[in-house]
Amino acid sequence: MPKLTNKQTLSLVVLMTLPYLSGIADDKFKLADNPAADAHVSGQSFTLAQAIDYALANNPDMQIAAERIGEAEAQLGVALSAFYPQVTARVGYESSNNPARVFAMIVAQRRFDSGSIANINQPGFHEDFRPEITGKMSLYRGGQDLYNSEAAKLGIRSAELEQSALHNALIQAVTASYYGYLAALEAHKIAQDSIAAINSELEQTRKRYAAGTVLKSDVLSLEVQLADAQSAEIRTANGIELAQTSMATLLGKSAHQAFTIAPSANLPKPVLATAFNALLDQALVQRPEIKAAATQVAISEKQLKSEQGAYLPRADAFVSYGQNSAEPGFSANRDNVTVGVAVEMDLFSGFSTQQRVSAATRKAAEARETERKIKLVIEQEVRTAYLQLEEALARLHVAETSVAASDEALRLVNEQRRAEVVTVTRYLESEVARNKAHSNTIAARYDALSAEAALKKAIGAWK
Repeated sequence: MPKLTNKQTLSLVVLMTLPYLSGIADDKFKLADNPAADAHVSGQSFTLAQAIDYALANNPDMQIAAERIGEAEAQLGVALSAFYPQVTARVGYESSNNPARVFAMIVAQRRFDSGSIANINQPGFHEDFRPEITGKMSLYRGGQDLYNSEAAKLGIRSAELEQSALHNALIQAVTASYYGYLAALEAHKIAQDSIAAINSELEQTRKRYAAGTVLKSDVLSLEVQLADAQSAEIRTANGIELAQTSMATLLGKSAHQAFTIAPSANLPKPVLATAFNALLDQALVQRPEIKAAATQVAISEKQLKSEQGAYLPRADAFVSYGQNSAEPGFSANRDNVTVGVAVEMDLFSGFSTQQRVSAATRKAAEARETERKIKLVIEQEVRTAYLQLEEALARLHVAETSVAASDEALRLVNEQRRAEVVTVTRYLESEVARNKAHSNTIAARYDALSAEAALKKAIGAWK
């Protein structure tokens, strides 16, 4: 099973959590009302679709995944090299006074004559130069070469599935970050509007207090409410900064590279029109992680068969062409050719073959259990995403219903406040209720959009 993030998964999970915080855009990362007009000032401008395309092309994890595919292709080339002959060129030099070695040198150099026998016991030092070219080809290795090449082919498929899984997760992360950024901006705007409204009411209340028509406690209550609103504005400002950092990292941009985010004109309202069981069936068919796990099972089985092949005999063919001479140089009159076939078999390897087979057996069992675990994890992910979208849509319906009522309630309280027929406490309660209703609507709206993206990722819609 490819590690999603695997090393990559850990970084994506962290990044995907940041956008749900709220915060303020600075000059480099502002929400562009007119992206085309501001692009020359703020750098590139991204809609959601453009951000996804840019992230897929520039996110470091996607580049790493592409390199892993290339690495797997190279490993296949290494495995296939076992089916080709191996050719080696070498030059050897030897000097010896060993009678047996000297005799072999003289014969190989084609210098043997009747006089060579006379000094065979005391030959003195003789030299031998041997340039040669040697070729070797494996004829049979218990099927190990075949199984290794098949495992390497499956390795390419595994790397491609890992890239597909990352593709799916990255799109979901960019989408969630985009919605989180927009939600943070709207939450910040609500906080600013709340500060403006409270400031206006505080100014009027101070005038009334100076005129002796309200109590000092009314002024103090509004000052406390203003402090709370300012605190909320600070939190939402920080949330925007965090969302900006998340998006920049997903896009593969460094901190000094400026860009803007262009809001979508009409964000579609999420729907949940498909039953859970149908979505789960889609996930089990489409998710790259499941296919990658099955590929890992197949790879481990090929590797097991390869290790078992070590129990069988091995056969190699070889040929050597060269010459032996007493001095450097080459002469066709002294060349020689050796051709043969060698068969060997390990009778006892110190139990190393047995242990390698045992390890490969365990690895195959581990791969099968990993595949089962991945299916269970994906079932849970689909269920969680489904329930979260269901909940977000329900909260959105309730929040939208409460917004109109809270706006009207605050309008009526403001009129009564001007007529001095309600206390400042009633005004504060209405203001808090209105702000909470709007905040809940924003949160529910973008939570629903993010939950929809999470459900699409869970079923492998962006593989």
